[in-house]
Amino acid sequence: MAEEAILGFLQTSDEIPDSGVFAAEHGLDHKDVINVIKSLHGFGFVEAQDIKKESWVLTDEGKLYAAAGSPEVQLFLAIPPEGISLIELLKKLDSSVFEIRKSKAIKNKWVEIKQLAFRKVEHVKDEVQQLLLKIQKWRGDWKELEFKEYNFNAKGSPSEGGHLHPLLKVRKQLKMIFLQMGFEEMPTSNYVESSFWNFDALFQPQQHPARDSHDTFFLQAPSTTSRLPEDYVERVKSVHEHGGYGSRGPTVILYGIDNIRDLFGHKVDLGFIKRNPMSHWD
Repeated sequence: MAEEAILGFLQTSDEIPDSGVFAAEHGLDHKDVINVIKSLHGFGFVEAQDIKKESWVLTDEGKLYAAAGSPEVQLFLAIPPEGISLIELLKKLDSSVFEIRKSKAIKNKWVEIKQLAFRKVEHVKDEVQQLLLKIQKWRGDWKELEFKEYNFNAKGSPSEGGHLHPLLKVRKQLKMIFLQMGFEEMPTSNYVESSFWNFDALFQPQQHPARDSHDTFFLQAPSTTSRLPEDYVERVKSVHEHGGYGSRGPTVILYGIDNIRDLFGHKVDLGFIKRNPMSHWD
């Protein structure tokens, strides 16, 4: 019967746009129509193309919840306003899905369940049931709706290019605090500094491991600097050897000025602090 209907239709029409619609209009089983089309296509009598469609269909469980309400709402309604014991509540509900209902209702802050069960709100809205009913009601009805034409030339919302790392955010906040207090930001282009400003002016002992070659990268060309305030060098030298400003001195190894001009990779630009008018190193 399906084969006769298909061949008879193709005698007067060029194609069958949709086998599902054709089966419904002619009162045929869609599976029978598909089998006939595949057979004719296999013999080369017709050309056929698959049409993929997606639809939402409620399962038996979905139909149950569409009629009786979602599990969490069923649990809420099973608890009277004055409360109920947990044992009595279990008698009123299916124990196989009780934990699902309980966890969802507690998460929504609808109920409180311990040895006794109480409602925490007066009324709840069953959004799950409403969605399930919409699926039942609107299945296929979208075909008759009018949709706004899609604008392929419209610009989308600008995408974000990334975010600052939390540590960078904290660093920025601290930086702004010091700037608002009146401090000035040190130049970041000074990548090379003398041993004097990085070690000696900080009164770091000469045997300190930070002075070793494995922790500091010394330069070969140029290897030294001549731009040091000689009077300040002598004052730092005196504190290293004899103490002062609370320092007992001397360092374990007597202070020598032979290596204070060595240049190496920047660590702390104490020279900038000395030159900064806000500092008080006099």
